[in-house]
Amino acid sequence: VKDVANYLIYSYELKTGTKFENNELKLQKLIYFAQRESLALTGEVLFNDRIEGWKFGPVIPKLRYYIDGMYEPSDTDKLNDTEKYVINNLISQYGMYSGWYLRELSHHEKCWKKSRINLNNNEIGNREITPEDIIEDAKSIRLYDHVYDMYIDEFEDLNEEEVHLGFSKYSS
Repeated sequence: VKDVANYLIYSYELKTGTKFENNELKLQKLIYFAQRESLALTGEVLFNDRIEGWKFGPVIPKLRYYIDGMYEPSDTDKLNDTEKYVINNLISQYGMYSGWYLRELSHHEKCWKKSRINLNNNEIGNREITPEDIIEDAKSIRLYDHVYDMYIDEFEDLNEEEVHLGFSKYSS
């Protein structure tokens, strides 16, 4: 997950031309949404680390305080082109939002709500949000392609070969 975080920060800085905010809330939510996007686009997890349903939304405990440490934004070779494509899509869709706005979005996720059953609003929580639960939320999102700057369901005017060639050519 740290490789995903490093590339996500790198992609953010490249796309926006600004330094990533020292904002753990934003990082945590972007990483969660990257996992959901990966499951929606590829059916595969982006990382295997535990996600928990905390009071401010999904949290990856392994990344707690990561942004305060010596993280290294990088175009790592530890991620494949598809994984980078997923992250670049995510940054194009969500990178401009504040951590608090992303928190609000995450509170609409059914998997987060499920992890909070029988907890009051002030309890931190530590129940796992499973990939299977995230998949249920992933089914309801509209998939986006940052290369073509359009939603995938708008591709019906293109033939399947053009879409596939575009994905292969620009997925890195």
